[in-house]
Amino acid sequence: MNSSLYWIIFGMAVVTYLPRMAPLVFINGKGIPSSLKRVMENVPYALLGALLFPGILHIKPEDTGFGLVGAVTAITLAYFGRHLIVPVLGSVLALILYQMM
Repeated sequence: MNSSLYWIIFGMAVVTYLPRMAPLVFINGKGIPSSLKRVMENVPYALLGALLFPGILHIKPEDTGFGLVGAVTAITLAYFGRHLIVPVLGSVLALILYQMM
């Protein structure tokens, strides 16, 4: 292997490790402020939305409605508190029906 590849792997390891290690070093047993805790609780949902939304719009570039039908179906079923498999299967079924039309 080329030595520059080792440096790239090392650099990626450092960049990945630092964000995980920094809170442990800097907080060091102190309590996390409640305002920061509330923000951090919502980060996974915001990231999930940021990752999924472009995929919804670009799943079929010629038909934006295709992704929106699946997303609206899944969100609606999830809102009513169904088990995880119900929104997934419901959106798949909705997309099958949408494609048949």
